[in-house]
Amino acid sequence: MNIGSVLNTGIQGVQTGIRGMEQSAQDIVKAGSGESATGDFIEPIMDLKLYENSVEASTKVVKAADEMIGTLLDTMA
Repeated sequence: MNIGSVLNTGIQGVQTGIRGMEQSAQDIVKAGSGESATGDFIEPIMDLKLYENSVEASTKVVKAADEMIGTLLDTMA
């Protein structure tokens, strides 16, 4: 596994998490407006937190890959 693929995996994780957060936010709005059959806020709020944690973890992967690239460039220079 090379650093580029790790970086891409992190970026994809961030993008997926953001899309999930957007969907969860829409579900919360639907529950509050009465569009949802159950009107249940619990599941979309839990999903929102789950996606938030996913974005944070993926951001750490991107940061680690970036630091590794910087270290390799400094070593080679």
